Amino acid sequence: MSEIPGNDQPDPLDPFEEIIAAETDRDPDLAVIEAGSRTLRTQSGGAPEGDVPGRPEDPEVDRALREVETELAARWGETKLEPSVSRIAALMDVLGEPQRSYPSIHITGTNGKTSTARMIEALLGAFELRTGRYTSPHVQSITERISLDGAPVSAERFIETYQDIKPYIEMVDAQQEYRLSFFEVLTGMAYAAFADAPVDVAVVEVGMGGSWDATNVIDGDVAVVTPIDLDHTDRLGETPAAIAAEKSGIIKQDATVILAQQPVDAAQVLLKKAVEVDATVAREGLEFGVVARQVAVGGQLLTLRGLGGEYPEVYLPLHGAHQAHNAAVALAAVEAFFGVGALRAEPLDIDTVRKAFAAVTSPGRLEVVRRSPTVVLDAAHNPAGAEATAEAVREAFDFTRLIGVVGASGDKNVRGLLEAFEPIFAEVVVTQNSSHRAMDTDELAALAVEVFGEERVQVEPRLPDALEAAITLAEEEGEFAGSGVLVTGSVITVGEARLLLGKG
Repeated sequence: MSEIPGNDQPDPLDPFEEIIAAETDRDPDLAVIEAGSRTLRTQSGGAPEGDVPGRPEDPEVDRALREVETELAARWGETKLEPSVSRIAALMDVLGEPQRSYPSIHITGTNGKTSTARMIEALLGAFELRTGRYTSPHVQSITERISLDGAPVSAERFIETYQDIKPYIEMVDAQQEYRLSFFEVLTGMAYAAFADAPVDVAVVEVGMGGSWDATNVIDGDVAVVTPIDLDHTDRLGETPAAIAAEKSGIIKQDATVILAQQPVDAAQVLLKKAVEVDATVAREGLEFGVVARQVAVGGQLLTLRGLGGEYPEVYLPLHGAHQAHNAAVALAAVEAFFGVGALRAEPLDIDTVRKAFAAVTSPGRLEVVRRSPTVVLDAAHNPAGAEATAEAVREAFDFTRLIGVVGASGDKNVRGLLEAFEPIFAEVVVTQNSSHRAMDTDELAALAVEVFGEERVQVEPRLPDALEAAITLAEEEGEFAGSGVLVTGSVITVGEARLLLGKG
């Protein structure tokens, strides 16, 4: 039996809880990042592999980054909003409008934004453009949110950027009714960092919605709308059409709009907005799309139809039909940025496109972090995302028995998420991440019992215990039985699990 960690040694996960408990004056999301990194180093000697950074090794840099995180955490969190761009616009004004110094591709939608942004970034980089990417939330480290040339900025650069604009942040705070929020400050940091680099193009994901999102002080040359579904209904609206109306705010005068497949009522709203601002529209399934796809080792092989023609034999090292559709959207967005289909007829260089897609990563999106038994992480946090993940698991993995570990946020449609996973989970271990937004374990367990039945639900309030319980359940059928574990329900749950388990 594999355990986390072995029974014959003192449990190194105990410090994980101790560190969090000691950090009473800090945001729990930030405390768990530090705790997870330190306990993980105890187990494996370093941070997880891949492009997700751990804590800085230099103690002085780590201390300085913690100070920045603490100051940011003292501001309004990402779930407390005052729908206005007045504060971020004021910050941009005193900074000299850094967001105007480069063209941008702006991405909104309900699901798939971060994966699509990463694909767009990879394509632009393969064509030798210097890129800046701003995405949220982060999986493990706050520095992930701001990337240059395809990699998160260093802790040193993150700290320097914050210190450079801090006097201007304080100036705006003093002039506004409300201080700049956590997300607004990070957005200002990203736009300033991109101008300072400087980048050739910025790839920017909205935080929530569109019209009043802090990112919406840019005029994206290309506006991308990934599939719209019901999420954040208390703030964005209770129908796809209402949500689309808010998200359509990123569509600017004379832009090119790349629309993923949408519900009919959402598509109508988006197309109407495009007409109002003389934007050019390309729609998935009409002007571009997925021609063919087949499962391949570690991902899938695609034939994509872009605005300039077909792109055959494109290998994408990500699982699921939803990622294939994200790839089609990303390709069309980059074609539009280069003027393919408008200013030029020929497609992008196929070898460069293939090279770019083959190098794409998307941490926490059907990411395998352990073998024997296989443990997969996926950040699905709403019913539509869960349904896409469940379908991808059926297609890409030959699990004979799958154990779920679910830790969800209380402000989501958790019943819908559980119902989407019910057909593929033999059993589910419900747990709770460290965030103040996390659904209480008992409340989550009650919902899970209604969906799965009492005999299929196990309750482990601590995530380390939940992971160990799930792996134990998966191993009950033997090493070669084909059992696996899927950890899901929240980006925070996935990030914490990733820190605890390591990668590989």
